[in-house]
Amino acid sequence: MTAFARRLPVPASLRTSTARRSALALACTTLLSLALLLAAAPAGAQLTKVGSTTVGVQPRNAESFLDGMVGETAGGGLVENLEAETFDNEDGDSVLHDSRVYAIYWSPDNDYYHGDWQHVINGFLQGMSAESNALDDVFAVDSQYTDRSNLPAYNRVSFGGAYDDYNAYPSSPDCTDPHPLTEEKAHDIKALTCLSDAQIQQQLETFITEHNLQRGMESVFYVLTPPGVGVCLDGGTASGHCSDYSTTENTAESYANSFCSYHSAINPDKVADGDGNTVLYGVIPWTAGGAGDGQLAGVDQTYGIACQDGGFNPAGEVVEEHEHAKESSETTEEFDKKTHEEQEKLLRKRELEGPHQEEPSQAECPGQRSEDGFCDRGLADLIVNQIAQEQQDIVTDPLLDAWHDLAGKEVADECRNFFAPAAGSVTASEESEAGQLSNQTLGEHSYYLNDAFNLAALRLNDPGVPCLNGLNLVPQFTPPNDVKSGEPVGFDGMESDVSLNAAIGYSASGAQQDNYATYKWNFGDGTPELSGYAPGSPPCESPWLTPCAASEYHTYKYGGAYDVTLTVTDVGGHSASVTHEVLVSGPAAPKEEGPSKSESSSSSSSSSSSSQSSPASSSPAPAPAATVPAPVAAAVIASHSLSSTLKKGLVVRYSVNEQVAGHFDVLLSRTIARRLGITGAPASGLPAGTPPELVIAKALLVTTKGGRSTVDIQFSKHTAARLARLHKVSLMLRLIVRNASPQSPATTTVLTAITLG
Repeated sequence: MTAFARRLPVPASLRTSTARRSALALACTTLLSLALLLAAAPAGAQLTKVGSTTVGVQPRNAESFLDGMVGETAGGGLVENLEAETFDNEDGDSVLHDSRVYAIYWSPDNDYYHGDWQHVINGFLQGMSAESNALDDVFAVDSQYTDRSNLPAYNRVSFGGAYDDYNAYPSSPDCTDPHPLTEEKAHDIKALTCLSDAQIQQQLETFITEHNLQRGMESVFYVLTPPGVGVCLDGGTASGHCSDYSTTENTAESYANSFCSYHSAINPDKVADGDGNTVLYGVIPWTAGGAGDGQLAGVDQTYGIACQDGGFNPAGEVVEEHEHAKESSETTEEFDKKTHEEQEKLLRKRELEGPHQEEPSQAECPGQRSEDGFCDRGLADLIVNQIAQEQQDIVTDPLLDAWHDLAGKEVADECRNFFAPAAGSVTASEESEAGQLSNQTLGEHSYYLNDAFNLAALRLNDPGVPCLNGLNLVPQFTPPNDVKSGEPVGFDGMESDVSLNAAIGYSASGAQQDNYATYKWNFGDGTPELSGYAPGSPPCESPWLTPCAASEYHTYKYGGAYDVTLTVTDVGGHSASVTHEVLVSGPAAPKEEGPSKSESSSSSSSSSSSSQSSPASSSPAPAPAATVPAPVAAAVIASHSLSSTLKKGLVVRYSVNEQVAGHFDVLLSRTIARRLGITGAPASGLPAGTPPELVIAKALLVTTKGGRSTVDIQFSKHTAARLARLHKVSLMLRLIVRNASPQSPATTTVLTAITLG
């Protein structure tokens, strides 16, 4: 995972509405009113109680971001988010260890919830399920959060499917939508209703009963409502807590109280940790705006940036810098000389250079429009992001009593409006009014999802990245060379890159205690494996955290080639291993002890055959083929500079003890490769627990005898250009060789890791 340098982002005036076909004067008035509106917006989401209703809410926020303990205010100044240090689950209350997710589209008139929107949303839910237990998505970050069972909030999701609920809305609304949808007779667009949380709960329980769905702490229900439906936690009106907000009366208060989505629980039995009657649910109103949707009235063709990324640009030269229009060299006098149409076109262009939303699922427009003929399919990406945030909050705080800080911010809230790193085009399309940045790949599709809070960054300062959209678990150590038998040599596992290296656990009595990643060494010589914790801050403690084992000294008794394996298990329960060969000079081991890989661990295959005949004429079976020792091979990466490597190739020094044939593979984390747009074949045959890797470069190796030499492995122009975007990158080199035995060739694999900077 890449660590990003933070700086003070430039201030920018934001706007959340644009009327594509309105007069210039109306557009200017709208922008001015909304700029004033955003100055009073809340800094982050939190647990909120409105009347008797308590929810975990995502309020609109287009003026600031949070990066763990650092954030930015509307005026562009840095602010400390000290509450992040209080992020805790003091009593070890329940998290979800599995979740089966259902999507319910409550839309009696299904024309309002477009089919292409549902396709994008359902595809995301299915992809989230398909990628369960992977390290390279944002949901894996939540696995550091546990409850009294000491089981984490696993990244285990199954998609229970989607359903259109055609039941009529209540005849008597409980609330008043502060900004109802404008009627557009040409497309039969009109305001539908305003729903209270009580009405949503009532319909959800009815729906679950009608369809015999399972309640309990393993099921999560998302209720999605279409454009034209307002959702309120109170009576609504201008200052209500609603999914819409007023732009004409009491504007600042209405915006500050408005929200993008929320989650809560129906717990009729009032059981502390929930039971089989509990219903966990998230409410996802249509807060994506209407940019690119020509069916809506001009005033409703708004941006949804306040419910996505706030108009920040993580793909810019400065991380989390607001999008802003390019500097214009044109004078006021030159502008005034233009026609009205020319002025409007110029203003429109500059408007699209400013804050706008990102839609990686948007079809290419105008070439591939949605079914209704407009470029609005990508609006569903903003709904997808809301589901992703609520999923994280529900998994780590299902009953609103588990993981949050003293201000009520939940796991997705501590990194609000933080989407780095991201790849793709940030330039807004004229038709969709959106860019196509993405930072996640689930299944076959890309998405743009808010980062998750990494509490481990506050507990140990290395790697110390507080906002992540995936995990690194890369065991690493540099094997010693010129090793002699009887000589102590060191193995330093602290080279490893472990995102989740520290967390909070619970004792048998329920008291909190420290929890750290574990390191296990197998030195390949038959001695007992060593396991323990990493030294650091705090250091290994007595008695329960001993021994320290991230770094170890070991002495080999005999000469030979030994496979040394380091296995690291992070606090989320994920494990990965790396193996390096160590060559030891010294007396050979007695045959009965056989500690050396070269004497007892060679990989080989043999075959035998027998002929069937009568017992009287049976002949003895042939003797099995003799075991052929595997070749001894080693590889060292001589390159250290990323820029030099991309220009000249990866320089590798290797040695083999006999004639061999094989190849080198350069491997890159699938997570990084996808973000950069690098393709390659999946690397198979890696040690168990190794994160997915792609082969991004190859080189053949054929020798006629043993010896030492050097090879330069070249990257394609496309791959080199994409890697050049990084300040540093961790690669893995794999050397696979087999000897020339005609009877039973044996194979040796050598893995070497390096970080180029």
